[in-house]
Amino acid sequence: MTPAPRGRALSPLTRPPRLRPGARVAVVAPSGPVPEERLAAGLDVLRGWDLDPVALPHVLDRHPTARYLAGTDEDRARDLQDAWCDPDVDAVISVRGGYGAQRVVDLLDWDALRAAGPKVFVGFSDATALHEAFALRLGLATLHGPMAGAAAFLKDAATQESLRAALLDPGSVRVLGSDAARPLVPGRARGVTAGGCLSLLAAGIGTPDGRTSLRGALLLLEDVGEEPYRIDRMLTQLLRAGLLDGVAGVALGSWEDCGPYEAVREVLRDRLGGLGVPVVEELGFGHGTPALTVPLGVPAVLDADAGTLTPRTPALR
Repeated sequence: MTPAPRGRALSPLTRPPRLRPGARVAVVAPSGPVPEERLAAGLDVLRGWDLDPVALPHVLDRHPTARYLAGTDEDRARDLQDAWCDPDVDAVISVRGGYGAQRVVDLLDWDALRAAGPKVFVGFSDATALHEAFALRLGLATLHGPMAGAAAFLKDAATQESLRAALLDPGSVRVLGSDAARPLVPGRARGVTAGGCLSLLAAGIGTPDGRTSLRGALLLLEDVGEEPYRIDRMLTQLLRAGLLDGVAGVALGSWEDCGPYEAVREVLRDRLGGLGVPVVEELGFGHGTPALTVPLGVPAVLDADAGTLTPRTPALR
């Protein structure tokens, strides 16, 4: 499927096949480095689901000077491309977030990735840059879900089960929500899911993978370690860029380490309340625990009053 032209309402994207027992899952590090013990623990969880995980050669690397990166840009890009283009690999999962995905996007051979066909991609946080690239360049639906080396994934059973179900039994995932979810702006809306980490969406504006419109989107937003004034600044940037014109609804996830939540809520209410669309807060995805796996690029219904997001089709076919 060809991605929808910019400025028009978003269309559902191509859904990759669901995973079957024994499916090979490649674990890559397009962003920051991961401790070896967390990688090993994540691989063990995936094996427990009767999957066949394999870590790519540079997953445990560190950049020689920029120690916040997992190896050089070229090696991180090579691992991702090799995994995606391997016909024996059914899914690619980021091992952690941090920073660095934007630095590899332009090093990938997108024609080769397109020729390899649709596969499952999982990640969140810094992986938002890759979600956007897969959506705009490949027209591919992806999973906003926990990384294989993330602390929440390794320690929280509900986070693990949400990803396991999305990968292996997607038809069972009918309604997404949390006990804490409640309307910031009441209402109900239909649209196509998109979004992810607010800071990455803002950083993408003006880049080859930066959207110019999210018309018709059910927009997912979350972040970590951003003070309220910085959240204000990034939301204002999206508003001034016209990116939120025509958004159908907004689902807000966690805002871990972003200061007192009451202060964050007031910023969210101030910047998003004027859109005139339903907005639900604390839906249960992002950097918090538990962290739901949410499909990006699929039609869904957002019910802010009920605190739910209901995909109209399974994340994977």
